[in-house]
Amino acid sequence: MGVAIDRELAGNIENPSYEVLNYAIEQLTKSKDRFDKLFDYYNGKQSILDRNTVQMQTKTANVMINHAKYTTDMIVGFMTGNPISIAAGKGKDIQPVLDALDLMDINSHDAELEKDLSVFGTAYEVAYLSVGADVDGQAITVPRVEKIDPRGIVMVTDDTVEKTPLFAVHVLEKQDLQGNSKGYLITVYTSHWIIKYRTKNGSELSDGNLVRKPDVQAHYFGKVPVIEYRNNEERQGDFEQTIPLIDAYNLLQSDRLTDKENFVDAILVLYGFKLDDQANVGDGIIEAPAKGGMGDGGAAVEWLTKTFNETEINVLSQSLLDDIHKTTYVPNMNDKNFMGNVSGEAMKYKLFGLLQLLATKQRYLTRGIQQRLQLLQNILATKGQACDVSGATIQVVPNIPVNMSDTINNIKNASGYVPEQIALSWLPGPDSPDEMIAMLDEEKRKAAQRTAESMGTMSQSNYDDERGSESNDSSEDDDM
Repeated sequence: MGVAIDRELAGNIENPSYEVLNYAIEQLTKSKDRFDKLFDYYNGKQSILDRNTVQMQTKTANVMINHAKYTTDMIVGFMTGNPISIAAGKGKDIQPVLDALDLMDINSHDAELEKDLSVFGTAYEVAYLSVGADVDGQAITVPRVEKIDPRGIVMVTDDTVEKTPLFAVHVLEKQDLQGNSKGYLITVYTSHWIIKYRTKNGSELSDGNLVRKPDVQAHYFGKVPVIEYRNNEERQGDFEQTIPLIDAYNLLQSDRLTDKENFVDAILVLYGFKLDDQANVGDGIIEAPAKGGMGDGGAAVEWLTKTFNETEINVLSQSLLDDIHKTTYVPNMNDKNFMGNVSGEAMKYKLFGLLQLLATKQRYLTRGIQQRLQLLQNILATKGQACDVSGATIQVVPNIPVNMSDTINNIKNASGYVPEQIALSWLPGPDSPDEMIAMLDEEKRKAAQRTAESMGTMSQSNYDDERGSESNDSSEDDDM
């Protein structure tokens, strides 16, 4: 989470005081219950499972349909199903950064990062140097980025409109093999230093609660090496506002199944007589006495059941389901409106709400990736690998069905009216238009070369045929 404080109250941001650090940790602790609830809902630990299963000696079913997981998994697939492409600015070279990202398996990392954004509404990653080996087996340090659980880190910024990061605090509980708490490891990331504190009990920092002196290490990223990503301005998860609807749907389906089970276990009611020695219960059949035999009221046997209208329940269930998909902007892909013969353009209109959501998420995601590129540029510069990430283009291509025939036809029809670089950007995928133009130029060059070679061969063949004909004519003249 993020905490904004007055820059003057922060003091020395390269070595924050215990008071400031404890304040940041306290704010992180306050958000833990919310984060834990969102985490539990994604993993299927929802409130319906806590309902009392014994009520008036009747069976009670608890059914959990995990729409929270469906929402997150679908959005993560839409956002990161296609790799995020990064292209250098005009006249800039960012190849060292791209090589470093390839070594990190950055596509898998981005998918996990988007998952945190969808669940918690915020996500964090830390940049660091890892020891590796080059092609000759020599030990080298390579830059890496890793995701941090949002429940254990807080970013402290100033209170200006820019929200400039001052430092980040990572709180990690230490446990023994039996799961007992052994204090906390608290890591503070500043613009130039990484400061590690180890506490004896709890997460509060003080001289008396430290196991040893703080461990201080320098880093060379030039900025706070922790990046905060936002899902939206409010830092809300994709299903967070839909939790009441999810609970209502689970409750309705649970009660629906409960009524069915109780219908099977109905109560047998006897009117006008009792089961005694005179009643015939042989072979599983109860025979009621003849009318008038037990009084003027007669006798009867029937099942006592709870009546319910299945049609009305279906209407209510479908209404809740529609509201869940409406508020999350994630369509029901099992709906009849998503048939296999729907064109790509028609599919876009059906996914219009989701595409608007992805546009918002994309703006905040690319803002964080730009900070990642800047950190990598700074650390690579210290290793003598110069590059310039300013003006780099970051493109997130939603992983939605695309009608390639229509797209290619549009590109062909745009020739002469739309610049080739812009037209080729309509194609889905991570390839940049500049790379595709270079590939097309190379193919044209090879085709022209093959044509020239073919024409040269044909010309030589015609020349040889003519020379052969002239020789034959000369031979005939000599014979005469």
